[in-house]
Amino acid sequence: MSDLLTFNNPVFGQFAFYSCIVICKTMAMSLLTSVNRMKNRAFANPEDYKLSRKPGDDGKPVVNATVERIRRCHLNDLENVIPFVLIGLLYVCTKPDPSTALMHFRAFAGFRIFHTFAYLIPLPQPSRALGFLLGAVVTGSMAVAVLKAGSY
Repeated sequence: MSDLLTFNNPVFGQFAFYSCIVICKTMAMSLLTSVNRMKNRAFANPEDYKLSRKPGDDGKPVVNATVERIRRCHLNDLENVIPFVLIGLLYVCTKPDPSTALMHFRAFAGFRIFHTFAYLIPLPQPSRALGFLLGAVVTGSMAVAVLKAGSY
C-alpha cells in the first residue's frame, strides 16, 4: 500500500502524466486569455489600462468576443480538470487494472484537448458538447469505481 501513490506504481505514473497534460493545457488557456486581452485591448479591470494607455482609452472594461470565448473555455477546463484530478487520485487508490486505468486517463486527456479545439476553432455542435460529455463520462466512471471500492 505504501507504493500506491509513488512512481513505482505504473497506474500512478500514468495518472500523473495525463493529469499533468490537462493541467498544463488549462494553464495555457490562462496565458492565451492574457495574450488576447492585450492584443484586443479587452482588459477586465480599469486599472489594467494604465499599463498600456493609448489615446482614447476611457479605462472602462471592454468585452471582446475572442477573449470571452477563450475565457469560457478556460472556465470549462477548471470545472472539469479539477474533479478529474481529485477523483483520479482516489481512483488510483482502488488499485484498478492498469490497462483500464490508462484507457480512462488517455480518454479524458484526449476529450479535453478535443473540447478545446472544438471551442476555439469553433467546430460545429455537437462536437464541443461531445468532447465535454465524454470527458465527464470518463470522470464519472472513475467516480463509480471509487464509490464501489469505498462502500461497505
